[in-house]
Amino acid sequence: MKKSIFFIFLFCSNILISEDFLIKSKGYLDIQTGDIIKADLLIRNGKIAQIGKINTKDATVISIPDLILIPGLMDSHVHIVGNDSKGEESIADSSHMGTVWGVVNAEKTLMAGFTTVRNVGAANYADVSVRDAIERGVINGPTMLVSGPALGITGGHCDHNLLPPEFNYSSEGVVDSPWEARKMVRKNRKYGADLIKFCATGGVMSRNTDVNAKQFTLEEMKAIVDEAHNHGMKVAAHAHGLIGIKAAIKAGVDSVEHASFIDDEAIDMAIENNTVLSMDIFVSDYILGEGAKAGIREESLNKERLVGKKQRENFMNAHRRGAIITFGTDAGIFDHGDNAKQFAYMVEWGMTPLEAIQASTIKTATLFGIENTGQIKEGFDADIVGVIENPLANIRTLEEVVFVMKEGKVYKR
Repeated sequence: MKKSIFFIFLFCSNILISEDFLIKSKGYLDIQTGDIIKADLLIRNGKIAQIGKINTKDATVISIPDLILIPGLMDSHVHIVGNDSKGEESIADSSHMGTVWGVVNAEKTLMAGFTTVRNVGAANYADVSVRDAIERGVINGPTMLVSGPALGITGGHCDHNLLPPEFNYSSEGVVDSPWEARKMVRKNRKYGADLIKFCATGGVMSRNTDVNAKQFTLEEMKAIVDEAHNHGMKVAAHAHGLIGIKAAIKAGVDSVEHASFIDDEAIDMAIENNTVLSMDIFVSDYILGEGAKAGIREESLNKERLVGKKQRENFMNAHRRGAIITFGTDAGIFDHGDNAKQFAYMVEWGMTPLEAIQASTIKTATLFGIENTGQIKEGFDADIVGVIENPLANIRTLEEVVFVMKEGKVYKR
């Protein structure tokens, strides 16, 4: 009985000490119109409770008169777990070490203004552990949607191809038939994945894979998508090459990652099927500029030389034709916390600053299936970022976030 009273006391105490905030700033960005609106924000129970001219003595005032507020940013393609930016140096790291890196990387990501991310691929469900630790308040980090181990074919991009044959090792997501694929989807769901990722083509960073070669048959891809959708899970397909891109779209995936060699026909297919494109057009400069020093193999550097510029050109074409493009960076290949550097590239390659920010807010929120986030709006989650300049005038101001609030809690000021 005494224990019950004690826990009730703690619960009630937490309610009593929960803090309301009144944010007074230079203004906030209306993500729909691009207007900067001068108004106060009342934050209560992790939500934006009221917007306008607010006078109250019941909230802690956060006075940041020099800052412009924008919705918390989102990244649809990150690798929080592990330390891939160190190239082959990270091969010897266990999944436990990868989880430790995930703790570090998650906080870096949040401090950079990214309050929601999608982690696409992690060994041993390490991303599930990081997500759960964040949700329980054990560590600081963004809201995470996680895929667990990515599905791939034997010897494909999502397999581990760097060990000699006597190890007889395959990555845990390797499947080679429709029924094996369905079983792996079920396993990922069992152990806590929010979505499914599979590799539809070869990749830049993997050994002995061709970025243009399709991986998985259409039947296998359809089995993955059908099983995932049956359980209410969305599907992301890694695909550089055109044949794999088209097959993934035909199979019904929700997003195509990279989409480097997409053509007009495939863009139109994506538009018709409401398939989202997540195109990481910043990472090429890191790979080609810093990759050799970071330990990235020459094979991967050569593949990136084929991919980088073409992907950017196709990003511009896809945007012009009206495809849905989210903000996805492949952070983890480069250092976490530098995600916002991609905004300038998206503007350089055809988007307006507002469109680039929308790609990282309302469009990514729609892909994630998350309601009540991605806008500064009454009733929405209090995921809010503050910057010095109007990002519509200087998009690079997003690279230097000075205020971060997630779910009504201030993490950076």
